[in-house]
Amino acid sequence: MQQLLAAAQQMQSQLVTAQQELADAEVEGSAGGGLVTAVVNGQGELVDLSIAAAAIDPDDPEESAQTLADLVLAAVRDAYRAVGDLQQEKMGPFAAGLGGAGEAGLPGFPGLPGLGGPEDDPPGGGSVSRS
Repeated sequence: MQQLLAAAQQMQSQLVTAQQELADAEVEGSAGGGLVTAVVNGQGELVDLSIAAAAIDPDDPEESAQTLADLVLAAVRDAYRAVGDLQQEKMGPFAAGLGGAGEAGLPGFPGLPGLGGPEDDPPGGGSVSRS
């Protein structure tokens, strides 16, 4: 039992470290060969957006505006994809350590009370909202 508690404490410490690394991380996405860059932090918040002057054609403002909108969307999507990859890299091992997606409980202890096993489901199925 002490080994289980020690393993849980170690996993919690690693989880806190991974969460802090994500909180401190920033990733960049770009579009148009770098004409537009978007920076997203590890929590998925857009923190910076840069548009190079070369992305704007003063002779055709309508077409330039549409092109710019497309480039901004592409850069932001690229940044969100990159942060999603980073989140998976940092947090994925913890999900796998807890049985992976869709599995409840701890490895080797399926259905352990209080850890999301089947006996924790409300009668008649459905879900319980906890806040």
